[in-house]
Amino acid sequence: MRSFSVAGVFAAILLASCTQGARIELSVPQAPGASVVVRLLEVNAYRNLDTLTLGKDGKATCRVDVKEGQPEFVYLFYKDRKISSLLLEAGDRVSVSADTLGHWEVSGSPESEALAGVEATVGRFSAAVNSAEEPSEMARLYIDHYRESVRYVLSHQHSLTVVPVLFEQLDENTPVFSQYTDAIIFRRTADSLATVYPESRYVRAIEKEAARRENALKVRNLVQEAPTLGFPDVELPGTDGRKVRLSEVAGKAVLVHFWDSSDAAQKMLNLDVLMPLWNKWHEKGLQIYAIDLNPDKVSWGTVVKAQNLPWVNVNGGRANAQAVGLYNVTSLPATYLISDGTLNVASPDGLSKELSSLLK
Repeated sequence: MRSFSVAGVFAAILLASCTQGARIELSVPQAPGASVVVRLLEVNAYRNLDTLTLGKDGKATCRVDVKEGQPEFVYLFYKDRKISSLLLEAGDRVSVSADTLGHWEVSGSPESEALAGVEATVGRFSAAVNSAEEPSEMARLYIDHYRESVRYVLSHQHSLTVVPVLFEQLDENTPVFSQYTDAIIFRRTADSLATVYPESRYVRAIEKEAARRENALKVRNLVQEAPTLGFPDVELPGTDGRKVRLSEVAGKAVLVHFWDSSDAAQKMLNLDVLMPLWNKWHEKGLQIYAIDLNPDKVSWGTVVKAQNLPWVNVNGGRANAQAVGLYNVTSLPATYLISDGTLNVASPDGLSKELSSLLK
C-alpha cells in the first residue's frame, strides 16, 4: 500500500497557493525603519495594497496576490516618491534594490525588467524635452520618441509592458499617441494581447480605448469636408484649458502664428503688427491662431490678458512639439497663412498686401 505524508500534503497545498501570487524582496539601505507603500494600478487609479516597514538593514518582504494569466502593475512608494515599478506574474520572486531618490534595479521578473527599460526611455525623453531650447529640437525629440514608441508597441504585441507606452502623456491633456490613425495600433495590440491575457483588466482598457478611437476616426472621416486638409491640423488648449482645433477656426484667411511670449520683441509684434491687421481685417474674415511656445503657461496667460489679445491663443506645453514638427518651425516668430484650404508661409511685412487681395 502506498503511504502519504500529512506534512507533505500540506506543503504541496501551501506551494500551490503561493504560486498564485508574487513575492517581492525589497532593499532600501538608505531608509532603515522607514515605511514603503505598495500600490496596485487599477487602470486609472492606484489602490493601496500594503505598507511595509523596512528593517534595520533596510529590507522587507511582501506577497502580492497575482492570478494566473492576469499580471499586475505594482508600484512601491517611499513618502510621495515612486521607488520601483513592477509588472508581476503569478509565481514571480522579485528582488528590488532601490534608493530614496527613485532609482532601482530589479531581478527575477523579466516583465519588470522590461518595464524598467520603458520607464527609462520615458525619463530620457522628458529630460530632453525640458532642456530643449529650439522649437525644431522639441519637434525632433517628439517625432523620434513617437516613432520609437510605435516600434516598441508593434514589436511587443504579447507583452503588457506596452500599456504605459500606449497611454503615455505629453501633459495631462495630450497623449503621445494623439493621431486619429493610432486607433489601428490600439486595435491590433488589443487583439494580440487578448490571445495571451483574455482576463486582464489592462487588456480590457486597451480594447475600450481602441473602440473609442475607432469611433472617433469614423466620425472624423464622416465630417471631413475634403479627403485631406491642405494644411496640418492641430488641437491645443487655450487660456481656459479648453482645446481649440485649427480646422474649426472659421475664417476666409487664418494666420497660424508661432511665437514666444517671454520674448519682448515678439510681444511688441502682437501690438505693432498683428493687432492693426486684426482691427482692419477681422470683420472681413481674418482669424488668427496664435501658438505660444513659452513653457511657462502662467506667464503666457498673463501676457495674453495684459495685451488683451482678441484672437485664438493656445499653448499646449509639451504638446507644442507636435505642432512645431508639423509646421517645420525652425525659428520664432513664424507665421503661416491659410486661405481656401491652402497653406503658405507668410512674411509679417507682406501680410497687409496679401490680406488686401484675399479679403476685399
